[in-house]
Amino acid sequence: MDRGREARWEKDAMTVEIVFALVTAAVLAAAVFAVALALSLVPGLSAAASEGVRTAGALVGAAAGAVRLVRVLYRFDAERRKGHWRPAARTAVSSVSADPRS
Repeated sequence: MDRGREARWEKDAMTVEIVFALVTAAVLAAAVFAVALALSLVPGLSAAASEGVRTAGALVGAAAGAVRLVRVLYRFDAERRKGHWRPAARTAVSSVSADPRS
């Protein structure tokens, strides 16, 4: 019975970590692109150079987001394999016995 709860906690932890990784990767990619967009709006920059800066910003932003996504998920997996990922609430829940005799 306890194994079922651990499996549920594990699924919930993975879901939260995946969403965290996706959101932070998207924010990082958007921030990198925003910097490139700001640079492309510098007065006196030719249209071709401006387009090149925006394209490079999009590529670098996508790469930075992908690296962030992989890094967060890899770190989570490494911690999970070590057994350090369990939520703190688990100790409080596991101390309550399901057996009314104990």
